[in-house]
Amino acid sequence: MSLPKSWKTALPGFFLALLATLFLYRQTGLAMVDIWNRSETFAHAFVVPPISLWLIWRQRAVLATLSPSPSPWFLLPLLAMAFLWLLGDLAAVNAATQLALTAMLVLVVPAALGWPVAKAIAFPLGFLFFAVPIGEFMTPKLMEWTADFTVAAVRSSGIPVFREGQQFVIPSGNWSVVEACSGIRYLMASVMVGTLFAYLNYRSLTRRWIFVGVAFVLPLVANWVRAYIIVMLGHFSGNKIATGADHLVYGWVFFGIVMMMMFMIGARWSEPDAEPPQAVDAATLALSAWGVPAWLFSWAAILLVLLTPHLALRSLLLSDGPAEFSLAAPLMGNGSWQVGATVTPKFKPVIENPSAEWQGSFQRVAADSSLVQASPVGLYVAYFRQQNYQRKLISSTHELVKSNDLVWALVGQEHRSQLVNGVALPMQAAELRHSGGASLGDESSVNDRLKVWRIYWINGRPMISEWQAKAYGAFYRLIGRGDDAAMLVFYADKLGGEALLTSFLQDNWTSLDAWLRSTREAARAGTVAPAAAAMPAMSSSVPASQP
Repeated sequence: MSLPKSWKTALPGFFLALLATLFLYRQTGLAMVDIWNRSETFAHAFVVPPISLWLIWRQRAVLATLSPSPSPWFLLPLLAMAFLWLLGDLAAVNAATQLALTAMLVLVVPAALGWPVAKAIAFPLGFLFFAVPIGEFMTPKLMEWTADFTVAAVRSSGIPVFREGQQFVIPSGNWSVVEACSGIRYLMASVMVGTLFAYLNYRSLTRRWIFVGVAFVLPLVANWVRAYIIVMLGHFSGNKIATGADHLVYGWVFFGIVMMMMFMIGARWSEPDAEPPQAVDAATLALSAWGVPAWLFSWAAILLVLLTPHLALRSLLLSDGPAEFSLAAPLMGNGSWQVGATVTPKFKPVIENPSAEWQGSFQRVAADSSLVQASPVGLYVAYFRQQNYQRKLISSTHELVKSNDLVWALVGQEHRSQLVNGVALPMQAAELRHSGGASLGDESSVNDRLKVWRIYWINGRPMISEWQAKAYGAFYRLIGRGDDAAMLVFYADKLGGEALLTSFLQDNWTSLDAWLRSTREAARAGTVAPAAAAMPAMSSSVPASQP
């Protein structure tokens, strides 16, 4: 069947808008593909665009009955998504830019072809959002749930368990719940395939939503059971099976069996396909009331909206000064604290690609320079400016410790406020435990636990909320104040560490803030020293037993 005249008029402009979107935002699209390629969690996204195109092709008979015409009102949400992309790019947030790009691709359809056309292929368009590599923010919570269930199940089996954070000990050995144990991979794949299955097999929205809900809950429960089985297999085999890479194989086999059972059960309630659309006469397919000039105007408006964030970016140049430089030691206004000769305790956060970093320790001294406080306070500062997707303050790759770190293990963390000089200072408080896998090589530490406080400094404003840090960073870029930011990590031995850290901040926060502000001004003026060699790592990581 030949294309109706209305479609012959509409499709060239639509494909032009679609190609313009892909070209203008190609870096965002390539970043999505790169994540699909290197992350097993999102490897399923490669099949999303082909499936979406196939689903649209299935609706070709329905589309042939419609007469496309632009819907100018959709320029408003298209502009909103373009602005979201701009903010995401300013703050170097992949999730925001990639979500905005996918939304723009979807919104181009109703903007160029009309709402009736978009409504007819609403599911295929919505299915494209499964291509956005987002969701890893759930990993810490999923790890916690996995540990909760596994420990409870092992205890109910009569085996004593001692748990601390995401690590637990049973008589036969030590176990740790790491990122691979969270079940995020199973969850992502299950929800995508389950949603597609529900669309193809059910007509009722109620049945579809119920099945999608099952596809969400089932992999979570299956992963908990998988983790429990792995621990029990290791326990009863003397840690000879299911303690290495083979437990990942067992996991995928178990997951495949669970998914097959879910589809077999779900197929029992499948519903027949809807009736095919009735043929329409040629008058229905005639060219819409829009004349050619109006079509051209609508296409030009879409292209202008797509160009807007790129035009804005050209006017928002980053401040002058080097992107990488050497960070001088902080100048403390309070003379009761002096920089120690060595960095103690031995700890260094995992921070990638800062513009500059500095680490040292401080001890309290009297006026005659005699030592007052034996326990030191450690300070690590990572400074960021001219941020991009490889060098940014807020990143999922920044961690206090890796889950498989050989030296330190994260016991717990919380967000809190600490009163400093009458001002509530927001921070993340954490506790680390020496895992015993390697020597600290630090005789000044009086115990094997650390109290750690982390604070973000955004252009002079302290905060700890990551989304607020991103939002303020983008806002300061928009108003021309640059994107200078820093992460400050304070740490001390747990024994007396709370009081020691509080005292250190009371005495030195004002000086630290002034030091960061002067660093910002010096970096903008280009008067800072060029980047020095990278600081040596202070911890090493090896894989641990994982359920």
